[in-house]
Amino acid sequence: MKLSVIMPVYNEKDTIEKIIKKIEAVNLSKEIIIIDDYSSDGTREIIERIENKNVIKIFQKENKGKGSAIRAGLERASGDIIIIQDGDLEYSPEDYYKLVKPIMEGKASVVYGSRVLGKGKFSYLRYALGGKFLSFLTNILYGSHITDEPTCYKVFKAEVIKSINLKCKRFEFCPEVTAKVLKKGYKILELPISYYPRKIEEGKKINYKDGLKAIWTLIKYRFFD
Repeated sequence: MKLSVIMPVYNEKDTIEKIIKKIEAVNLSKEIIIIDDYSSDGTREIIERIENKNVIKIFQKENKGKGSAIRAGLERASGDIIIIQDGDLEYSPEDYYKLVKPIMEGKASVVYGSRVLGKGKFSYLRYALGGKFLSFLTNILYGSHITDEPTCYKVFKAEVIKSINLKCKRFEFCPEVTAKVLKKGYKILELPISYYPRKIEEGKKINYKDGLKAIWTLIKYRFFD
């Protein structure tokens, strides 16, 4: 089975080459779809120089947000399994093996990599508490039992995520796809992953406004399409 790695990036010049090398080192049949969200720090130029037949490059003509970038990547994905990857080094592609295995064995259609189960550290207490609250709210609204709703590592059978009408533009991708997957009746299997958090001064971009948007997104899609 072929894996499509969808990687939205925005201003990640210090990490983009390193994370691509880590993904390339994973011994799975795969394609890497990089969507540059109109970077202005040199990331775009680094991506342009990549020469790899397994890398698909998409360049947004304006900064549209992570959700829009992921949707653009989904349109190009040809793999049987799709995983979302950030352009930094917080998550380790070495975890791909364990995350795709249940899907390859037909035991799951959706797998999330849980930083909580993996006992990963959080760079800031507010992020840890925010993640716990979003997971709690998800479980209350949708009757699920997940521990890490906002994790980056979300893995899907291609037909599952491509059947979902995503409308997200920015960081609300995570709560939207979670809400719609659960509303369709899919169970989310969680597996522990490693996590290496970075600090705001190192490029971490999410903020409290994104957290509020995530809360509203979970509530909205519980009652509306």
